[in-house]
Amino acid sequence: MTPFGAKIREHRRRRGITLKEMAAALSVSSAYLSALEHGKRGRPTWFMVQRIITFFNVIWDEAEELQRLAEISDPKVSIDTSGMVPEATELANQLAGKIGGLSRDSLNHLLHQLRVVAARDGV
Repeated sequence: MTPFGAKIREHRRRRGITLKEMAAALSVSSAYLSALEHGKRGRPTWFMVQRIITFFNVIWDEAEELQRLAEISDPKVSIDTSGMVPEATELANQLAGKIGGLSRDSLNHLLHQLRVVAARDGV
């Protein structure tokens, strides 16, 4: 599941809206919406994100959060490390090979560490 998909599901459940009801309101199939929630579809288009924001009638911070989550919710990421230092290539390959076996706690720890070092390096 992607961060965007998890947030969509949370909004639906809080409001008591079924997948089928939301899909009909957005004029998409329930299969598409389910795949979007479960990370089986690529990142949603800007237009689809706007339709979902309108559907949930969210504004300001919540709308910005949904847009941000959509931007980081591509389930099929490709990392091009050509031209970078060897450690960048090793990191990308190690992550690709091990990410599926990491616990949620370990993933959260790595995310935190990445944010810390990225801030330190001004990235």
